[in-house]
Amino acid sequence: MVTIMLLSITINAQIKNAKTETFKVYGNCGMCKTTIEKSGNSKKTAKVDWNQETQMATITYDTKKTTSDEILKKIALSGYDSDKFLAPDDVYNNLHGCCQYDRVAKTPVKEVKSEMAATDNHSNHGNHEALTEMNNQKENQLKLVFDNYFKLKDALITSDGTAAASQSSALVTAINSVQMDKLEMDVHMVWMKVVNLIKEDAEHIADTKDIKHQRDHFMSLSKDIYSLLKVSKYDTTVYFQFCPMANGGKGANWLSKENEIKNPYYGSMMLSCGKTVETIK
Repeated sequence: MVTIMLLSITINAQIKNAKTETFKVYGNCGMCKTTIEKSGNSKKTAKVDWNQETQMATITYDTKKTTSDEILKKIALSGYDSDKFLAPDDVYNNLHGCCQYDRVAKTPVKEVKSEMAATDNHSNHGNHEALTEMNNQKENQLKLVFDNYFKLKDALITSDGTAAASQSSALVTAINSVQMDKLEMDVHMVWMKVVNLIKEDAEHIADTKDIKHQRDHFMSLSKDIYSLLKVSKYDTTVYFQFCPMANGGKGANWLSKENEIKNPYYGSMMLSCGKTVETIK
């Protein structure tokens, strides 16, 4: 206890506007400690000390520059679960064998105040602008993903396999460019669940000019993009549409920026087949 107090005093002297909190972060060994602390540490902004025996992380941070949630997200992105954020499965699976701790099934906290809401009403104009820019970055992170999805949809409407492959290749690039640590928490949680799925579908579509194969993967791609768009902000109204004839008569959905039905699963064969089932504003 004395050691922790002395450590806290030392860190507080190095970090301005310091606040210290403790959180459960799951891990196993000294290698885990190195990765957890390295991923969360930031010079003069944040310091993480993880205890291997208790699996508790003591986090000290500058309250005007970051939050404990942002730090825990970075730790999760390095492969380590906490009671607030779960690591992406693929990152966890790539941890060294000795670092693959037993994952505890928990429901992460999903509601977090934005930096703007947490800012004191009397903060100066410069800080206000900086926080506004941070929030804009978070909101725009997925815009290219959605934009390229809609372009892919348009290519499928025209039954142009070459154009669909090209647009899907651009979609893969957009997916790879997303910086998960800049996503809002509720978006972050959905992104971690669907990112590998949408990337796989987009890669399949990009790797072929067979329009039927492309449309098959577009069905599952649309399902996951829908889940993502529901928790994200987009700059225009989006329509969730349904074709009862697609998928062998089982039906399939897609997303469109136009309420008018233009079917990507059949193109000119049944261009107006379908209906809008949900409007997302």
